[in-house]
Amino acid sequence: MEKHKNTWKKLSTTIQYSNPWIEVQHHEVLNPSGGEGIYGQVNFKNIAVGVVPVDAEGNTYLVGQFRFPLEEYSWEIPEGGCPLGEDVLAAAKRELLEETGLLAKNWTMISRIHTSNSVCNEVGFIFLAENLTQDEASPEETEDLKIKKVTLKEAVELVMNNQITDSISIAGLLKVARLKGI
Repeated sequence: MEKHKNTWKKLSTTIQYSNPWIEVQHHEVLNPSGGEGIYGQVNFKNIAVGVVPVDAEGNTYLVGQFRFPLEEYSWEIPEGGCPLGEDVLAAAKRELLEETGLLAKNWTMISRIHTSNSVCNEVGFIFLAENLTQDEASPEETEDLKIKKVTLKEAVELVMNNQITDSISIAGLLKVARLKGI
């Protein structure tokens, strides 16, 4: 891909809010046309990791939970945060085990994505996990999770019918389906 020049200019930046997970910045800017303006940005203090576990029969495992910001229930692939500086594969393995109790012998990084590049800098890594064995799940205290085993084809139908709306889940499930010829 060709490289493009940044046509935005930051005049000043202030941190409006910060907690252990995010930081909200206010920028005074010159936009690409040279006009003065403002830009709000959310910086994440973790890297997003998602895992599409696929068993020998072609099933995958979805995690259901109530999502506070959306005020609705969401079905997703197992996912979570990787502290900056931690190995993303190690974080993906931890999240899969914590949320589903699954261990995988084979891991493939299938995607690097930006989750919402108009207002935040969050980057995510999505892995395919195969050759699965069951262990015991240990969700975090903030997680009230339900696990659903479905075929990969059924998971794609849930995406196509807008029943799975999480961007990392959509990207991961569609990419794995394409890789598997589904």
